[in-house]
Amino acid sequence: MTPSNLIEQYGPREAMEYDVVIVGGGPAGLSAAIRLKQRATEAGVECNVCILEKGSEIGAHILSGAVMDPIALNELIPDWKAQGAPLNTPVSEDRFLFLGRDSARKVPNWALPAIFQNHGNYVISLANVARWLGTQAEALGVEIFPGFAAAEVLYNDDGSVKGVATGNLGLGKNGEPTDHFQLGMELHAKYTLFCEGARGNLGRQLNNKYQLDAGSDPQAYGIGIKELWEIDPAKHQPGLVIHTAGWPLETDTYGGSFLYHLENNQVMIGFVVGLGYQNPYLSPFEEFQRYKTHPAIRTFLEGGKRISYGARAITAGGLMSLPKLVFPGGALVGCDAGFLNASRIKGSHAAIKSGMLAADAAFDALQAGRQADELQAYPEAFKTSWLHQELHGARNFKQWMSKGLYLGTLMVGIEQKLLGGKIPWTLHHKHADHECLRPAADYSPIVYPKPDGKLTFDRLSSVFISNTNHEENQPAHLTLKDPSVPVSLNLAKYAGPEARYCPAAVYEFVKNEDGSDRLQINAQNCVHCKTCDIKDPSQNIVWVPPEGGGGPNYPNM
Repeated sequence: MTPSNLIEQYGPREAMEYDVVIVGGGPAGLSAAIRLKQRATEAGVECNVCILEKGSEIGAHILSGAVMDPIALNELIPDWKAQGAPLNTPVSEDRFLFLGRDSARKVPNWALPAIFQNHGNYVISLANVARWLGTQAEALGVEIFPGFAAAEVLYNDDGSVKGVATGNLGLGKNGEPTDHFQLGMELHAKYTLFCEGARGNLGRQLNNKYQLDAGSDPQAYGIGIKELWEIDPAKHQPGLVIHTAGWPLETDTYGGSFLYHLENNQVMIGFVVGLGYQNPYLSPFEEFQRYKTHPAIRTFLEGGKRISYGARAITAGGLMSLPKLVFPGGALVGCDAGFLNASRIKGSHAAIKSGMLAADAAFDALQAGRQADELQAYPEAFKTSWLHQELHGARNFKQWMSKGLYLGTLMVGIEQKLLGGKIPWTLHHKHADHECLRPAADYSPIVYPKPDGKLTFDRLSSVFISNTNHEENQPAHLTLKDPSVPVSLNLAKYAGPEARYCPAAVYEFVKNEDGSDRLQINAQNCVHCKTCDIKDPSQNIVWVPPEGGGGPNYPNM
């Protein structure tokens, strides 16, 4: 049954009116909401704001490294320490290592460019920071609706954004209503801010409708895979920050790792692989498991216990890949636009700042009696902000690193250490990640070690500790434009890369009774990382939101 038929049979949908609707309860959306309410309080006026969050609670779907630069939080909530923000572990030491198979060469701290130094920053759980921001937003009167996924953009007759509709609940796998069916709800707004994170489903639709990326380089992405460990107290160094490059990746593949020491004898360890890689046999998940066996890394983990797992795509294209930020009735904010600074491996400060800038533009427009037009003040304010200055200085990072580890490291060092980011030239990123995969015939399969269950693990045991769950009787949220493509193209030409780039065992090729191949989609396992939506070579896989509340439930990632 089509959405329009459902509305005809069960509708009309209930509608709620707001000044501003925010899609996504991450740091960008929460900061925008807080800023709107702060401005309203200062001006002595009402401003009705709501946030839709597809996770079961604020923070449930938040996964990041993370080392946080508090620069934007200082602006948003200057007394955040007194308010109990969970920034408890200041960075105490930076280490940057180049790894060989059994070697580790430390870069002297004096040789590290400023972008790789973290003095004054904090090792955090971004999920817990988001939860704290949620309490701050609610205290100011923001209405937060967790467990409700924004599934549809609504438009006015003139083509401007009217708001969003939440997904229907209680549809069976066949798309027909069950006994528990509930029609989605419409949320109308004078302005709608889209803060869905990297590769947002609605942000992608808006980009296509308004051609927002017409003047930009293709966006570049990475997949970040992360585990949280509790380690031997004797090995724990609160605030120690370790980054690595090199092994186990080949030098022509962009990627690297992080290992951050939190409080309470916990460490966060993760691996990022740029999704522009060429070898279809590469498995980012297996590379991460292999990385943990390096002598310089395993020493921290041995004798410890893995307690959580997750994965998430990140935007890495930087300034040159930013789309147009505004369109009639709304704006893209945070990683939905792509503000992450890949050179610093940081995005939370950028998300908060962009949320504040978008909120200021929306509030001023509302005070002027405007609605549903373009918030031009938002991109204009961005261009004069410290965030633009930061991203401008790092605008060539991903482009250089895409040329290989050694050349990339040399040129980034020249630009950042010798020239301080004040560079007279600009490089451009020319290919989308899905265009970069080469035929399997050009490569040999990679034989990865079997997991030992102590230091290295398989996908299914990993998904289990991500607390991922979906209502099984619902339409598939991992959709195929053409069901024949996975076998006829992906398996035949690229050896079925979806079975390797997915970090959650969602995709597997199995044999039919007649010996033919078919792609089996285990949607229940999906951790919402969006990698399939990005890397599928024919862009045949389209990720759409499942029922609200489904997906991972990260405790403190």
